Amino acid sequence: MKVQLLRICHGRSGDKGDTANIGLIARKEEYYSVIEQQVTVERVQEYFRGMIVGPVERYELPNLWALNFLLHGALGGGGTKSLKNDAQGKTLAAALLRMEIDIPEGVKI
Repeated sequence: MKVQLLRICHGRSGDKGDTANIGLIARKEEYYSVIEQQVTVERVQEYFRGMIVGPVERYELPNLWALNFLLHGALGGGGTKSLKNDAQGKTLAAALLRMEIDIPEGVKI
């Protein structure tokens, strides 16, 4: 079954200069392994293709059931330089939460 991440995660985002930060926090422990396997650097890079010009980094925080992504070159230079509507990356978590992933059999939503 395909579901949007918002069904199984919370999200937070922000910025530091031209780098956006997106945190995904699983709503339940059993959802963490699903997002860990499916929300990869490559998928996030592809999902935001055309919006970011730099690499994506991922950090795993299993004790918090969370993943943290850094999207380099995402903010058009940052809050004081950018002409983007969201030059501080505040809406990027909401955007990522709309990504669809496959939920394996046996994982209850």
